Amino acid sequence: MRKTRTVLALAASASFLFAACSDGGASEAPAASEPPASEAPASEAPASEAPAAAKVRLQLQWVPQAQFAGYFAAAEQGYYTAAGIDLEFVPGGPDVIPQAAGSAANGPEFTISWVPKVLEARIGSPASDLVNIAQIFQRSGTLSVSWKESNITSPADFAGKKVGVWDFGNEFEVTAGAKKSNLEAGTDYEKVIQPFDMTLLLSKQIDVAEAMIYNEYAQVLEAVNPETGDLYQPTDLNVINYNDVGTAMLQDALFARASWLAEPGNEEIATNFLKASFQGWIYCRDNPDDCIQYTVNAGSTLGAGHQAWMMNEVNPLIWPSPGGIGLMDPALWQQTVDVSLGAGIITEAPPSDAYRTDLAEAALAQLGDLDVNGAAFTKGVVEVTPGGN
Repeated sequence: MRKTRTVLALAASASFLFAACSDGGASEAPAASEPPASEAPASEAPASEAPAAAKVRLQLQWVPQAQFAGYFAAAEQGYYTAAGIDLEFVPGGPDVIPQAAGSAANGPEFTISWVPKVLEARIGSPASDLVNIAQIFQRSGTLSVSWKESNITSPADFAGKKVGVWDFGNEFEVTAGAKKSNLEAGTDYEKVIQPFDMTLLLSKQIDVAEAMIYNEYAQVLEAVNPETGDLYQPTDLNVINYNDVGTAMLQDALFARASWLAEPGNEEIATNFLKASFQGWIYCRDNPDDCIQYTVNAGSTLGAGHQAWMMNEVNPLIWPSPGGIGLMDPALWQQTVDVSLGAGIITEAPPSDAYRTDLAEAALAQLGDLDVNGAAFTKGVVEVTPGGN
């Protein structure tokens, strides 16, 4: 492994794909003028004709939402076009397992997934050859949320409770937290597979629910408390943050198949894709309001108020990026591996080539004077809106 340093109108078709070939954007280089046709041999293209853009696909972890705003911004701002990338977004959803889709031989060239899910897929049968080429999220966004009167303030309090989690590998941090407190699902607590919303918690059918800080937690705060007629408040809830528990694991990263990267020219395509994607996230850090609109344009089914909350919570998961956006922190990688091993998610440590940083480093080197660390980033303040509208 090379480690030298530690969406956009959504098409109405079922595939929900669109080409990210946005014109404009200050970073797009002006087109070179074409020489007279007489100067070029009839059998050859004019020397100044730009090479065809590389057609690639990006598998999203979920449906279009501000979790992916940086990629939508890179399309809207023309960064992909300027980098010679013709990108299609492939949305995920409750019936899509991104790491499985990205592992297929004819699957998308790039995949957004959580690291422990891919570590598990790499030891599956057949084994995935997905490689982490850029670690976008530097922090975990996973919470467990319960009502104040439940007195659930740590995973140790799951004993005898109905604990809501999602399936498909989304539950790993929660179940690892319980295991750290010597609690096993089915024996010490009841694990309930919850839908990808907060209905079971709001209806009090479960005691505690899994939530992302940028999504489902806000769904509770956007709901009306029938006892008061007002929106629920943070003081009505207990929140467990898995960064504090010690079982947080790396989440949204960009992956590509090792077999695809090994083909001639594809490492250059990957570097150009990363460069444009990094530019998009930098743009969203500095222009969050624009990126909220880009997400709405992408076909989000959630309201602009909810997307504003999400954008405000996603940015702190990325910024600051001490080594530069996209670069892996080896300590966080090792924590993810250790938690995965301890929780039985994987049975052996991944090989050293499970991630690489050289492509991200090459992309960062092309960004010139752009602030790729965001050391001065400060989180904004967003007002909760009823129903997220």
